[in-house]
Amino acid sequence: MNFFRDLHYDAKLLMASRGIRAFAFSYLNIVFAIYLDRLGYSTMTVGVIFSVAFISSAFVTAVWGYLSDRIGRKKILMLLALLTIVSNVILIYFTSLVFILAAVIIASVGAGGSGAGGSGGGPFNPVEEALLAEKCQPENRNQIFAVNSCVGSVMGAFGALASGLPQFLQEERNWSAVESYKPLFILTIFFSVVLWFVYKSITEQHQPRSTERRISRSTGTFVTKMSLLAVVDNFGAGMAGSLVSYWFFLRFGVELKSLGVIFFASYIIAALSFLSAPIIARRLGVVRTMAFSHGLASLIYLILPLAPTLAPAAALLLIRSFFAYMDNPLRASFTMAMVKSSERGSAAGVTSLARVVPFGISPTISTYLMQTVSLTLPIFIGGGLQLINDVAFFLMFRDIRPPEELGKEPFKVQGSKFNVS
Repeated sequence: MNFFRDLHYDAKLLMASRGIRAFAFSYLNIVFAIYLDRLGYSTMTVGVIFSVAFISSAFVTAVWGYLSDRIGRKKILMLLALLTIVSNVILIYFTSLVFILAAVIIASVGAGGSGAGGSGGGPFNPVEEALLAEKCQPENRNQIFAVNSCVGSVMGAFGALASGLPQFLQEERNWSAVESYKPLFILTIFFSVVLWFVYKSITEQHQPRSTERRISRSTGTFVTKMSLLAVVDNFGAGMAGSLVSYWFFLRFGVELKSLGVIFFASYIIAALSFLSAPIIARRLGVVRTMAFSHGLASLIYLILPLAPTLAPAAALLLIRSFFAYMDNPLRASFTMAMVKSSERGSAAGVTSLARVVPFGISPTISTYLMQTVSLTLPIFIGGGLQLINDVAFFLMFRDIRPPEELGKEPFKVQGSKFNVS
């Protein structure tokens, strides 16, 4: 276990915070759409709420990433923990649409706050990734980001099991269909208080900059390419995956307990995928590993709607979990490697914006198609769009190597230099 013994203390704290967030955001992500259904909102309204949540999350994530480079990443993370508390307090006491929208806009709780593979996400991610990158060296960055994602996914798996709490309270304690969800919001408030203290104890090496307003040309070129690809990829992801637990609920009538077990297993498999990512990347290269693994996951999404019953559908989801999220830590590490250290928060925020905006628009389209055409059509469309992105990503970056694959810092990308510093 030399890896953990040699790991920077602050990196351990950041991994712990990732796990705490993943646990809470995992159960919220699974139950939130069903909770809205229990409140009496239509499928279309649920889609609109998710769209508002994702789109607002995209913009505030970019803003927090930008501000983190200028006023400090630690301060932004502490502020986000406080906003999560406020958001969950709103969800506990209010059920009208205006307050639901206010809660998801403030902190993306329940919709847009969960990262892929149950690893925790939302507006925390770009700021946290920039801070974590300070604690890495080029040679161990992929491994640290992979372990960080693995911690999030494992904790997200246990969080998925907690999603069965409302059903337990209804069946064993005779709680109402609405009130049984409130303990999960209370639990999230508790975790957010813990997060605030964890972030407070972290030291920050990066010195906030206030005079330089624009990111460098090299960073801008890379971020533009990644952002364009992210638009296609995440429009497809929003069509197919943003409401996948809701799709299982509508298609097969799955109970919360069963959903929790399915997503527990998928997140555990995703955790194994995260650990495998740097090992495979050392043999195939970062770009090939990202493109090929995600491409296989996209193909599975094209097959998933054909599953006639719950068992094969759940099996396909589990298989997909291994391939779908392997690129997550590699993409985050790749982005941190390709931009200047002083611009990491801004770069992560902008690429997150490009990912989340289309991810936010597509749930409304997806739920409209579910309600008026077919439950399965959005998954076909989403899988196809993601496959197009995978091919385009490989063609665009197949000749690019991050520093750890070159053994030196400067490297060229179609005439532009990307310097790691």
